[in-house]
Amino acid sequence: MKKQFLLPAVMIITVVTIISCKKDFLDETVESNYTLGTLTDSLSFESAIAGIQVQYGLWHTLQQDNVTSQGWLAAWQVGTDVAYNKSVADIDPYMVPYINYEKLTASDPVALFAWKWAYNLINNCNIVISKVDQVPMGLSNKNSIKAEASFYRAFAYHTLATLFGGVPITTEPTTEPKTDFVRAPLTEVDQLIISDLTFAKTNLPSIGNVKSNAGGKLYARANKAMASQLLAEVYLRTGEYAKAEQEADAVINSGDFSLTTSRYGIKVNQPGDPFSDMFIYGNQRRSQGNKEAIWVHELENPNTVIGGLGPASSSLFPGYIFAGPQHRRVWVPRYYNQKGMVIADTLGGRGIARMALTYFVIHQLYEPDDMRNSQYNIRRKFYYNDPTNANYGKEVIPGAGVDTNTAIVPYTTKWNAYDPNAALGGTNSIKDIIVMRLGETYLLKAEAQFKQGNSAGAAATLNILRARAHASLIAASQVSMDFILDERARELLAEENRRMTLMRTKTLVERAAGRGLKITGLASKHLLLPIPISEIQLNKDALLEQNPGY
Repeated sequence: MKKQFLLPAVMIITVVTIISCKKDFLDETVESNYTLGTLTDSLSFESAIAGIQVQYGLWHTLQQDNVTSQGWLAAWQVGTDVAYNKSVADIDPYMVPYINYEKLTASDPVALFAWKWAYNLINNCNIVISKVDQVPMGLSNKNSIKAEASFYRAFAYHTLATLFGGVPITTEPTTEPKTDFVRAPLTEVDQLIISDLTFAKTNLPSIGNVKSNAGGKLYARANKAMASQLLAEVYLRTGEYAKAEQEADAVINSGDFSLTTSRYGIKVNQPGDPFSDMFIYGNQRRSQGNKEAIWVHELENPNTVIGGLGPASSSLFPGYIFAGPQHRRVWVPRYYNQKGMVIADTLGGRGIARMALTYFVIHQLYEPDDMRNSQYNIRRKFYYNDPTNANYGKEVIPGAGVDTNTAIVPYTTKWNAYDPNAALGGTNSIKDIIVMRLGETYLLKAEAQFKQGNSAGAAATLNILRARAHASLIAASQVSMDFILDERARELLAEENRRMTLMRTKTLVERAAGRGLKITGLASKHLLLPIPISEIQLNKDALLEQNPGY
């Protein structure tokens, strides 16, 4: 999608509406800030949907605030069973409370940004949903636009429900300050989510029928499988396991997606395997051959595409800076700091080792022949690559003079990216973000089957993924929630928001015990985040109740 990714949604709506007028297009009418008046025709609604995508993408692109933090993405992984901090975490206000949990308070910046991000996204969706029926358009076009906004609103509310529990519900645009919000029961929040997603899956196109304004395929637009996949996860969280299985089956049996079982793409003739092919820059999109992808948040390289992803601020978030996604920086180590090593595309470009994989992941999680554990997916060995060094070409053996803290560290290659057009190979990631894929659909189905007491069915479903990975097949007696969470880690390592998965399944405390590293103070209250104290204080005309223990 060749669009400006970081403009606030209102700016996109206003700008595109102005340039899309049929006449008098130079007579600019300045609308007052956040207004519904810019939504007047189908093109303006299409621009509004682009704005919603922009707002969603800020989750992936928050880089720092005025205290210079880059730990936002790491906070969703460290302090769990899969990752721990490798950076100087004691100066990072985002990471510290998710390692040393006794420091997680209602002033936490991660909780605050997640809350503000979700409600800004919800408000943008509310604008579209409330206005679309008032504009002359065909019913199918109206329903398609409304469905796309409903999907993103449900996504935001599901995020809030997972992180905070019951939260205030707003389904109308907020155009002026409101200071009397109260938390709705979680059941009411879930009813809205399910209603939105049911409407979305009914009215969104299948992935093979998504279109852009120009009539071509634009696979980054919402499709009905995205709604069913999210609905399956919601039903798992609400305990409606048969419905969760039904939604997962709707995606699996649609015929629109298939697991990647053979090599494809731009490096098909180079060493690799089918699993690693999905995460190569240039292979991630459906249009690039990835038939497993359900939802890919497509980005463009600002060094090669005008209007691509680049550092920016957002008027919706004063004091924050947004840039290219930081996934590569937080996952890839500082191997180039090791004498005899230089930045290279084969090593993932320039990382900063914000976090590293736990001992559990590196030594206990995978069978040796599991494809997801191959050298193309988890790098364990490094070789001196500086031609001027006497050890050039030799393996870097840990020992004296070798930095095994942040330089020579095993890591996932899923976020490897190298941009020769940028200094030092780039600081921000240029890769697309695979938000949903079919591999996770099978995991959601297996969880739903297990929760219904169908261990044999769950084993059969899990074995579909394990056969693809060349891992040993399992029997029904081996299936447990613990095994399913292990399998999620094997399959979705560094893709899923691990913290949210463990919060949704209420297993964060038990999974971190014996698997997590450098963790202190973790307790059952951390299955929910604190309601931001600033939101409580601003809500002066009603009580915005805090979560227990904070």
